[in-house]
Amino acid sequence: MTDKEIIQGLIARDNRVTKEFFFDKCRPLFYSIMKKVFDYEVEYDEMVNELYAYLMENDAIKLRNFEYRSSVYQWLKVLAIRFFIHIRGRMIDDTSQETPYDERQQMVDSGTDMTADGDIERLFDNMPSKRYVYVIRRLILEDWESDELAKDMNITTANLYNIKRRAMAQLTRAALNDIKKYGK
Repeated sequence: MTDKEIIQGLIARDNRVTKEFFFDKCRPLFYSIMKKVFDYEVEYDEMVNELYAYLMENDAIKLRNFEYRSSVYQWLKVLAIRFFIHIRGRMIDDTSQETPYDERQQMVDSGTDMTADGDIERLFDNMPSKRYVYVIRRLILEDWESDELAKDMNITTANLYNIKRRAMAQLTRAALNDIKKYGK
């Protein structure tokens, strides 16, 4: 694909071009940038989603302003580095031992509720991404509004929905593994 085909495909939201470009061609570039910019582990898909949302803002103005004075990869490298540096302060460290939420526990009267709470916490402990735990806890258990949580996390609501979808998939895998380990 030529640079022009890539830019036009991205602007047109062509799924084939977008997938090939971001998840095949640019993968080594983005991993390299992410290693240099973040001093903690971040998820590739989440970072690409953030960058893609940024590129598509205001009717893809960033892509439309690409002037072809360098390769699209060189241009994107500079843009991605600046973007990732800009957002690094609002990304949650997935490998941190600290939880990104208040650990104020409410006393529960019912023994069944306490068992259910224990089960949920065990599933959360088995999820590798504490950011996903944070999203599930806020959206589902604490009933936060999506817009409010997105603002609190300093991300777009669209990205929050993507994170929630992946979080629920990870929770489902943790629950299925839990069933295998502890039985029904």
